[in-house]
Amino acid sequence: MARSRYTITEAHNPHFLTCTIVEWLPLFTRPALVDIVLNAWRFQQANQSLKLYGYVVLENHLHYLAQSPDLEKSVASFKSFTARNIIDYLEGVRAERTLQRLRFAKRAHKVDRVYQVWQEGVHAELVYSESVMRQKLEYIHANPVKRGYVDFGEHWRYSSARDYQGQPGLIEIQKWY
Repeated sequence: MARSRYTITEAHNPHFLTCTIVEWLPLFTRPALVDIVLNAWRFQQANQSLKLYGYVVLENHLHYLAQSPDLEKSVASFKSFTARNIIDYLEGVRAERTLQRLRFAKRAHKVDRVYQVWQEGVHAELVYSESVMRQKLEYIHANPVKRGYVDFGEHWRYSSARDYQGQPGLIEIQKWY
């Protein structure tokens, strides 16, 4: 993650994180690939002390608010695990055109792999106050609305907006308020 100008500055505090698919490819239009993301977060919550405060998964990127004892390691683990499983899934369903794009998008210095799923680095912003946390949660939950996908944030299936409206979501979160 050292290639990003955004860094995790205080790993023990919450951060607003953005991870983007290479070439902005719309991989998350496949529900099975979103399930890989959700399952990775579930695992990290259960085994790596990840606190997930909010999230949204869109077709080609995701945002989440999270905290863990070693957030940089958590993000690296998340990206590595999801990339491997996304590639395995795409190979299993013979999604050759998508795999070809992931192969073409791979950075030249990545000699240890055939494909690259995630853009390098992570956009990480420290959440240093309650007002910043609220602003980031509102941004996350409004994202699908701004894009015209839904009229209300809680209607977007792959978001924590439902949780903040008192409805059950797809994954357990730590509600901030």
